[in-house]
Amino acid sequence: MLNSNFFTFAQPVAEAGLLKTTITLNPAHDIFKGHFPGQPVVPGVCMMQMVKEVLENYADKKLRLVKADNVKFLSFIDPAQHMNVGLEIKFSEIDGQIKADAQLVNEGIVFLKFKGIFK
Repeated sequence: MLNSNFFTFAQPVAEAGLLKTTITLNPAHDIFKGHFPGQPVVPGVCMMQMVKEVLENYADKKLRLVKADNVKFLSFIDPAQHMNVGLEIKFSEIDGQIKADAQLVNEGIVFLKFKGIFK
């Protein structure tokens, strides 16, 4: 779990199948010492974990990724330049599964596009 250490997020606003929140990164986190020294970049797997943890907060239960239909890492997130990023998740719940279509964005820059299913 990365929440509270690597990142924090504001209480998500949920309406009509859409979650919105702001994620605040911790630029001093140890991950950035190795990824990458002198040029910190948020690892792609951590971006996906942010989506999962915000959904878990909303659903009030642990989730696991069961299918990643489409994952695109479109831009690097340098935590020194983009300490706050927006997360938008369009979602629907069907048969105990949560279908998610998410984006991490800041100032018109899209960092991640993700489509997948959690259970």
